[in-house]
Amino acid sequence: MSEMLGGVRFLASEYSTGPVHRGRIDSLGLDEDGSPVLVEYKRTSSESVLSQGLFYLSWLTANRQEFEALVQQRLGRAAAEQVDWSSPRVVCIAADYTRYDLVAAGMSHHRVDMVVYRRYGDDLVTLELAASVAGGCGSSVARQPEGARSASPARRAVSEVLTQVGGAVQELYDELDTRLLGLGEGHSVALQHYVAYRRRLNFACVRVLAREQALVVFLRVDPTTVELVPGWTRDVRRIGHHGTGELEVRIGTVVDLDRSMSLLRKSYAAAA
Repeated sequence: MSEMLGGVRFLASEYSTGPVHRGRIDSLGLDEDGSPVLVEYKRTSSESVLSQGLFYLSWLTANRQEFEALVQQRLGRAAAEQVDWSSPRVVCIAADYTRYDLVAAGMSHHRVDMVVYRRYGDDLVTLELAASVAGGCGSSVARQPEGARSASPARRAVSEVLTQVGGAVQELYDELDTRLLGLGEGHSVALQHYVAYRRRLNFACVRVLAREQALVVFLRVDPTTVELVPGWTRDVRRIGHHGTGELEVRIGTVVDLDRSMSLLRKSYAAAA
């Protein structure tokens, strides 16, 4: 699951939802951001897989303590204490989807990944992301026909801090957001402590530092492959921090952003 679904750690399969919902969730997991992940599978093209996934999502969000107890049992107390409920994910896997499925996913206001599987013989299966919805009001589908892109929902997660820090950092964040989404296929997800920019995996995690009037970006880049510059780049492999990534990049000006672009591109490539 970790390799095929972008860093999702497996927790349970055929998980019973009890006497009220009277169902079984195909798979449960926890992703690299600490967000709960619910996976539903269908062998053929099915219009019910999304509605079934959202049905079980209602159970999941209403039974947080039970899920966190499962996380503690499987992954330990530290993982259970860091579960982030701000944006749980539904992953649907089926042979194909109708256009109604894809539109419905975008209108659900929940974080949804629509994945198509293909079988080749008895021992080879491929997975392809058909659509990915970031969640929240005005959700945008990351992969759409003709390259259409809707507005990023990332602003919601940092709007309160950006209001405190003022216009200069607000403008810098807007520029960073535009450049990260302009790297190619991908979308942003507003989480409890940061905004994650994702392909198959996170390629950037952005936090706003109010006191320093700056942005911090954690990238999927090996710090040993770059020349570290004090005040700009830092190795955080052994330093606890919110977000995923081994390299910290501090951006306080557009000049900092310009010189960071090669690192942003490198991280984007590593998250495929």
